[in-house]
Amino acid sequence: MTHDEQSQASAWVKAWKVLEPVTDLVTPMAVRVAATLRLTDLMAADAVSVEELARRAGADADALGRLLSLLVCRGVYAEKEPGRFAVNEAAALLASDHPSGMRARLDLDGFGGQMDLAFTGLLHTVRTGGPAWETVFGAPYWDHLAANPELSASFDAMMATGADYVADLVEGYDWSRARHVVDVGGGSGVFVAEVLRAHPEVRATLVDLPGTVERGRRYLAGLGLEGRCSFAGQSFFEPLPAGGDVYVLKRVVHDWGDDEARRILRRCGEAAGPDGRVVVIETGDDPAMVAEMSLRMLVLSGGRERSVDGYRALVEEAGLGVAGVRRTPLGHVIIEARAGRATARTTAAAPPP
Repeated sequence: MTHDEQSQASAWVKAWKVLEPVTDLVTPMAVRVAATLRLTDLMAADAVSVEELARRAGADADALGRLLSLLVCRGVYAEKEPGRFAVNEAAALLASDHPSGMRARLDLDGFGGQMDLAFTGLLHTVRTGGPAWETVFGAPYWDHLAANPELSASFDAMMATGADYVADLVEGYDWSRARHVVDVGGGSGVFVAEVLRAHPEVRATLVDLPGTVERGRRYLAGLGLEGRCSFAGQSFFEPLPAGGDVYVLKRVVHDWGDDEARRILRRCGEAAGPDGRVVVIETGDDPAMVAEMSLRMLVLSGGRERSVDGYRALVEEAGLGVAGVRRTPLGHVIIEARAGRATARTTAAAPPP
């Protein structure tokens, strides 16, 4: 090897060491395939031969062995003896019953994995400014979910995970001041169910698309709460059910661009009237989180993550006055707005957990 060739090789090695952690696509996809095939569940507590594991998973033994050999080198799974693999501490996180819900979030057949695959169209998004989802999957984001009930159910399930985050929201705002909470875009009802359980005097309405609302109806019925909740299967771009005094938008506004977000906020303001409240719940001001989520929302649906000041401005542009901003211990931001009220500039801190 010549001196120039040695220099080039050395430069490549140095560059790879710096960039490999942020450019490697092989390992992330291998972890997702392991999650999709439920390898941790299939191994249970035993060291399993690759042939037997392939039979259980419905996979090719040679290809599965190569996948597991890579993952072992990356610290996920252990090879107890040649050709026999077992669960280690990292692989245990991919169990279906692990409280983190990581397996479902990485499952390529479910919403979490499909959401990540949308990033194969990131170049389209950066070149055009439009979402990549339609380019990758052949239909706009919300249309694709509506046309695929299993994927839509997976989306609802993923949005409902994180009992600690739900508790953070129930405890982070004084829902006892409400008489009737309308959860707009409330998914399968996990959040509003916790509000109802914590406050027996409160009633609720769950608003979402018909298929999702039907799943919510079944969920609340299973908790014995259906008698305190009504259901509206509709778009939140249409006039919303009247009669509520608190209209909640939990992690809804960031799914949409500014024009659509203002329309949704106006619909909530119209339904709430001068005496009602509109409560916008989003995540906080962490720069890394805002940067990642803003790009993710653009790739998926054309939405946008915003700073607290950005959400405040959007609320005001929709004709609502911000009455207060509250930060919760787990990083949510709760913006309370009222129709036609003067804007409050103070920020209230959440009570300690």
